[in-house]
Amino acid sequence: QVHLVESGGGLVQTGGSLRLSCAASGRTFSTYAMGWFRQAPGKEREFVAAITWNSRRIDYSDSVKGRFTISRNNAETTVYLQMNSLKPEDTAVYYCAAYRNSYSSKPDYWGQGTQVTVSS
Repeated sequence: QVHLVESGGGLVQTGGSLRLSCAASGRTFSTYAMGWFRQAPGKEREFVAAITWNSRRIDYSDSVKGRFTISRNNAETTVYLQMNSLKPEDTAVYYCAAYRNSYSSKPDYWGQGTQVTVSS
């Protein structure tokens, strides 16, 4: 079992930056792939970024590539999402996710989400 708690969301102006954190409980964190998703009002939840357990493979959605960076610290059981050059269309609730296996599968655990609002 993995318990995920996101933090770091807030209100930021267009072009600004935020860093989201996802603190994970559980001794098996270092074996899990991790990801970030987001859901805007009236829209389906969408993939943002993912990282393998050893950080050797990372993937991003086209909409955030070049602006967002996912990283993890296994010793601190935390995964991060650095978001730069934010746009109003990045406004959403951001969710952390954990995968027992590859992130090509559906996540096995979800956090409760953190709100990111980008003002124009």
